Formats: sequence, C-alpha cells, structure tokens
Amino acid sequence: MSTPISTEGTICGTLFIVAAPSGAGKSTLVNALLEREPAISLSVSHTTRPPRPGEQYGRHYYFVERGEFEREVGEGIFLEHAEVHGNFYGTSRKTVQDLLGQGRDVLLEIDWQGAAQIRRTKPDCVSVFILPPSRTELERRLRGRGSDSAEVIERRLRNSRGEIAHAHEFDYIIVNDRFEDALDGLQAIVQAVRLRTALQCQRHEALIRELLAGG
Repeated sequence: MSTPISTEGTICGTLFIVAAPSGAGKSTLVNALLEREPAISLSVSHTTRPPRPGEQYGRHYYFVERGEFEREVGEGIFLEHAEVHGNFYGTSRKTVQDLLGQGRDVLLEIDWQGAAQIRRTKPDCVSVFILPPSRTELERRLRGRGSDSAEVIERRLRNSRGEIAHAHEFDYIIVNDRFEDALDGLQAIVQAVRLRTALQCQRHEALIRELLAGG
C-alpha cells in the first residue's frame, strides 16, 4: 500500500474509520484513543440529530437542520453522508483533506454506509469495526444510557443486525468486552499502520541512505 504525498511534498496522514452498531461503545473507545494518541485529529461530523445532554456544537457534532444538511449535500460539501436511525450524518470533505494534507492522521466515527463510500474514494483508508460481546450486553448498554426513548432503543436494536452484517467489510474487528483490552487493540492498529514499510521508508529516507552508504 503506497503512502500519499501532498503537493507540498509532505507525507499525508492516514485516514482511520471506526464504525459500530449503536451501543457497542465506539465513542468511548475513540475518545480514550485520542487521549492516548493526541496526534490524531477527530473529524467532527454534521448531523440532523438533536444534541444529547452534555453534547456541544462543534465539539461532538455540528448540529444542523435537515434543510441545511440537504443543501450541503447538493453543494458536494460532504466526503460521505448517510441516514442512520432516522437522522442524517455527514463528514466535511475539506476538513478531512486539509488535515491529511498537513500530514495529520484523521479519525472518523461513522456508520458502515459512510465507510463504504469512503473506501470507494480513499482505498488507502484503514477501517475498524467495533462489536459488542453479546446481544444481551448491547441491549443493556443501550438501555443504560438513559437518553433515548424505548422506541428509539428498539429501533437501534433492530438496525444493529443490518449494521453487524457488514463487519466483514472492514480491515479490522475489535470486540469491546473488556474496555482496556479493546482500547489496547485499537491503539495497536494505529501504531502498526504508522510502522508500515511504505510510510517508514519515506519518513526515514535519509537514515536509510546513510545506512546503505556505510562501509
């Protein structure tokens, strides 16, 4: 797998995608990963979903009206967009491209539909799917949130089967049973990608030339 180079000669960052059924613990894992790996930039998505208690505009999501979202789709603003559980979500094309061009790794929290769109346009992305340890645990986590109605929870549970059916399309799968183990696995993926031969050869080109030139 080749490593993209920006027009300024900078080695472009890697685009990481993390997807999961609702309740698998994706956001908690991603937030913990970002604390361990501050060099990764989280791309904040646009959504028509109303904010949950404690969520802030621009930090968790860009909360927009459906009409505004549809206008942005028509203008080609989004790298990917999808309808999930009755709400629309989208990733800013410019934000992601600018960060990658600066050499920063970027992480997207999206669903399987958005992941499929991005794989078609950015086949060098790295995709991870998070699974819950059991159906019972998935339901327990959804109900334990205390922020969704019973109707919303039931819809999320029904939709989870269709989401999990796409897990095999991703590069990696992590089962979020014991949180620390799942977090270690997610960080190990990031670190392994950064050590790929193509990337290391370009980062350490001068060192490799020096070592080859030695006696």
